[in-house]
Amino acid sequence: MAKLTIEGGHQLSGEIKISGAKNSAVALLPAAILAKEKSTIFNVPEIRDIEYLIDIMNLLDCKVTHKNDALIIDNTNLQNKPIPEELSVQMRASYYFMGALLAKFGRVEMSFPGGCNIGARPIDIHIKGFEELGAHVEIIKNRYIITANKLVGKRIYFDFPSVGATINIMLAATGAYGTTIIENAATEPEIVNVASFLINMGIEVRGAGTKKIEIVGTKETKNGIVEVFPDRIETGTFVIMGALIGKDLRIKGIIKEHNEALFMKLDEIGVKYQIDEDVMTISKCENLKATNIKTLVFPGFPTDLQQPITTLLTQADGKSIIEETIYENRFKNTYDLNRMGAQTNILTLNKLEIKGPRKLVGAKVIATDLRGGASLLIAGLIAEGTTEIENSEYIQRGYSNLVTKLTNVGAKIEITE
Repeated sequence: MAKLTIEGGHQLSGEIKISGAKNSAVALLPAAILAKEKSTIFNVPEIRDIEYLIDIMNLLDCKVTHKNDALIIDNTNLQNKPIPEELSVQMRASYYFMGALLAKFGRVEMSFPGGCNIGARPIDIHIKGFEELGAHVEIIKNRYIITANKLVGKRIYFDFPSVGATINIMLAATGAYGTTIIENAATEPEIVNVASFLINMGIEVRGAGTKKIEIVGTKETKNGIVEVFPDRIETGTFVIMGALIGKDLRIKGIIKEHNEALFMKLDEIGVKYQIDEDVMTISKCENLKATNIKTLVFPGFPTDLQQPITTLLTQADGKSIIEETIYENRFKNTYDLNRMGAQTNILTLNKLEIKGPRKLVGAKVIATDLRGGASLLIAGLIAEGTTEIENSEYIQRGYSNLVTKLTNVGAKIEITE
């Protein structure tokens, strides 16, 4: 297990470049097997989840080559093989191979996907969508076996606009006869990124980024090229750090439209910043004000920033309330925040109270999930003394070159195995 050690109280000054979006990249890699022979994905983040996906692609006899920040994926010898539990359990995004392999071969066999323990995250919507397209789904012990003699395009309505289900059904629909229409689709930027890749392969996709997406299936794909969007969650995490301990910290790779919900809340809290094109400049902000936040699907406030902004609100004057509407087990980070001096209280299963401002003091803490670990990392940067974060491999699943980026702007942080 990995451990992060942070010496708190050091200003962050200089420039941080935002890496490619984790939530796009982990969908683009499985989508790459739909290309005719080769595809190239630029701006791929160096994170653990990408390593896990490459392991699965190697199992399927894809040749994956690194070239700077790009991955070149050669499907020439692609084979459809069962994906075992030791690979699928590493991250939730392994389920994108369901849609891609089903489209490509009409069959997929894999164990349950894994990922962070942040609450119930069933894939019922995915399974229902596959069945609507004509697939037969069997669940034997902990394995899915999904088969289809013929996938046929259909109008599919989602009860909830799930990002994962939207992408997975988009991938499966590329191999269906006719047109598939997804109603109440997710609208996140990652959907648009995946759609751009599919379009580049010669697949007809309309409406990505809206509630209604149309995909025209085809077996005649081309080689594909795509660039991963900058990561809006990484952006938000570094912006929060800058508001707490920055000194003219420059954050490069901002896409303002992807982060509007965050910026609106920062304005309410009293955070001052300047954006010039794709660069934000931000310094430590005094006299922060409490606020209320409710997580929602895009374009609402992202659940993945709920835990990082909790740390910011420990330094705001007054009582803040966070309502988590996406996952029901996403306050576990608060136990260790309280050990560091924060004053938070879980009011209900999905509602958190934060009182501030509170002085934080370094402590030995444990990351229980990716974004919860980021919350503790931010706390460690502003705390008095030294903070040690056990299980920090969780954090490395979602933040590319994190230690190097923070060290380069003045943080005192190191990682040990």
